[in-house]
Amino acid sequence: MNIPGCSDDVCLTCSDSASPATVLKLLDDAMAVVRFEDGEREVSVALVSASVGDTVLVHAGEAISVLPGGAA
Repeated sequence: MNIPGCSDDVCLTCSDSASPATVLKLLDDAMAVVRFEDGEREVSVALVSASVGDTVLVHAGEAISVLPGGAA
């Protein structure tokens, strides 16, 4: 069985890429307000342990990783 890997800078499933964002506010239900370069949005932080001020990688509305080293 040949399982394709991620060989490009985008997701093989949806062609989306992960973008860094700064956590501004934690909300109920594992959601957060984050700041991207182009503005603020609400995303899920259910998969990560994020705090206000953390930089997270967001893919398809879901924070998938907390980056070391501060704001985006």
